[in-house]
Amino acid sequence: MANIKALILNGEMDEGIALSRISQTLREALKEKNYIVEEKMLKEIDIKPCMGCYTCWIKTPGKCIIDDFGQELVSEIINSQLIVYLTPVVYGGYSPELKKVLDRIIPLMLPFFEKIKGEVHHPKRYENYPKVLALGVTDKDNQEETVIFKELIGRNALNWYNTFDGSVINIRNDSLVTAIAEALEGRI
Repeated sequence: MANIKALILNGEMDEGIALSRISQTLREALKEKNYIVEEKMLKEIDIKPCMGCYTCWIKTPGKCIIDDFGQELVSEIINSQLIVYLTPVVYGGYSPELKKVLDRIIPLMLPFFEKIKGEVHHPKRYENYPKVLALGVTDKDNQEETVIFKELIGRNALNWYNTFDGSVINIRNDSLVTAIAEALEGRI
């Protein structure tokens, strides 16, 4: 396998579960599979929330008008072959840090609509999109949150026209190395 780019979007929050050990194990596992790995610690980057103005669709197609690192991050995302969402599971969803970034990637889609399997979605702006692997991390045994997280991943996959997959790692019960190896197996 040739060297390909993996971008880890680390949604660690100031409060709660620290993701540094998981991140390190994940980076090592990806490098073993010949990925060039870059990680963004989102809480340390100035990215403002989406304003919902849709200027990125109407006036400046494909480019958000908010002048911050979000513009560069959108470019890094579309030019990667694998994106890893590393996030604590928060009520079945992504951390606020990761959610803020995901709201800002709407310029990657076109402002039009098309029906796919009876549902309305935005068409692709680009021919190829990166694969996405979402790793939710929890310290609770909450099956409902796990089900909701996996459903969220599935719904997000519809909008990217590409492979989305994910796992929830319970840091109280799972061996990190084994859990990450299982999360990567057959998915990348």
